[in-house]
Amino acid sequence: MSAAMSRQPERLTYADPRGTPRLRAALQGYLWRARQLVCEPDQIVIVNGSQQGLDLCARLILDPGDAFAIENPCYAMARQVLAGTGAMPYSLPFGMAASMAGLLTLAFAPNYGMLLAGGMMLGIGSSIFHPESSRIARLASGGSHGLAQSLFQVGGNFGSALGPLAAALIVLPLGQASLAWFALVALLGIAVLTGLGNWYRRNGHARPSGRKVPERHAWLSRPQVSRAMAILIALLFSKYIYLASFTSYYTFYLMDRFGVSIATAQILQFVFFASVAAGTIAGGPIGDRLGRKPVIWVSILGVLPFTLLLPHAGLAATVILSVVIGLLMSSAFPAIVVYGQELMPGRVGMVSGLFFGFIFGIGGIGAALLGVLADLKGISFVFLVCSCLPVFGILTAWLPDLREPEGR
Repeated sequence: MSAAMSRQPERLTYADPRGTPRLRAALQGYLWRARQLVCEPDQIVIVNGSQQGLDLCARLILDPGDAFAIENPCYAMARQVLAGTGAMPYSLPFGMAASMAGLLTLAFAPNYGMLLAGGMMLGIGSSIFHPESSRIARLASGGSHGLAQSLFQVGGNFGSALGPLAAALIVLPLGQASLAWFALVALLGIAVLTGLGNWYRRNGHARPSGRKVPERHAWLSRPQVSRAMAILIALLFSKYIYLASFTSYYTFYLMDRFGVSIATAQILQFVFFASVAAGTIAGGPIGDRLGRKPVIWVSILGVLPFTLLLPHAGLAATVILSVVIGLLMSSAFPAIVVYGQELMPGRVGMVSGLFFGFIFGIGGIGAALLGVLADLKGISFVFLVCSCLPVFGILTAWLPDLREPEGR
């Protein structure tokens, strides 16, 4: 022992908590060669993994009561690390603030580039707001997860329904600058969501839970969960490409096919959006009672006969069919979101972010592609092609039943 201590005494004492000097010196050279990062070995700290690194940074940067914003979906443990410092999670009001900035940019944009910038800021706000809100809705559901998702989503649907009316009654007569008045609603939303962040923290949801939540459903294998998630994505693809034809081109379809005025077309689009809001409210509670899978069956494949009829119907029948389609098809999303959350109960935020991000992205891409198709073949051809999309609903047959089997 004495001989060992005399030859290499540092090996029998506590090492430098920052890491061995030779390793930090080697990393200094690597960081310069690979990334042109200038630093000294004393500025490098070796940690046991990303979790410890995040924890050290959070403790250095954040104080109790500090607000923080984090992307969603994100590394699941990052949120727990930041919240564990006593900081307050305010991603929701931050997202609403981005949307308010987008509205103001749209209101005073002098050119097309600034209009695009305003639209991007609105999109950033939505991408932050929706996944986190979906997660909080599940927290506050009291077990009625479908009802909670329906109530959360119907607010957006109600706003979408009011959009055409607001355009016809406010923006068209008063001009582009009148969009700035809607920023007051966003400001009110920031105040409400700040209060929600306080509730989130007071009730302990911002602190790490000692209870381990499984990453996937209890009696499904990882390949089964992956296949089910892929099917849900395919169902969302068919649903939101079809809805893109309505949200972006229904008014033009009505004017082109039936010769109605802009104001009449906007009112009829409001009728469609109102039916979407009603279907969203119904879809969640029905899923809570009967199961998610039957709702998905009816809302996607069950709407196929009505979508096939719509391109060949007269004006009155088109309005009636649009209401039926809106009611049935919109009931799917709450059921799909909750079904995905039940597939991966330990990844509720990630599932919500994945679904909301996908529908926003595919809706925008789909609207652009349908616009190109409309320029080439006409607006009626767009609705004819989209009428076949609900056939994707047949994939629901391969979704596993998540209800607990008898005897378990």
